[in-house]
Amino acid sequence: MTASHIVLRPDRIKAHERGGGARTTPLVLPSVGATTFITGITEFAPAAAIPFHSHNCEESVVLLEGQAYLDIAGEVHELRALDTTFIPPNVPHRFRNRSETEGMKILWIYASTNATRTLVDTGETRPVTAEHSN
Repeated sequence: MTASHIVLRPDRIKAHERGGGARTTPLVLPSVGATTFITGITEFAPAAAIPFHSHNCEESVVLLEGQAYLDIAGEVHELRALDTTFIPPNVPHRFRNRSETEGMKILWIYASTNATRTLVDTGETRPVTAEHSN
């Protein structure tokens, strides 16, 4: 069965708090017919950071708004709006908001509908889509 097209409006989709000042709005998921990739938007409060983690598939992140740091492979990269990253599978990384006063927003794209997130500190692995199922 071929999925029908759809227009998703982030301001009408429930966001999920991720802790540490980050919240995610799921966009393209299997629940809307995706079969090969998933996407969403994560917003970061001023100075917020998410923990080091890795994924079981390729990831691309576009910085939509604000200024960010990407910590990866022992390096820190400063990002500005529209900078785009490519992260191979199983490479620990994290994003941090560079601003102490303004928010930051990223668009993430995973190259699998079965994408997982593994936290470096705990080794806990869970499906990315499970975080948005309720």
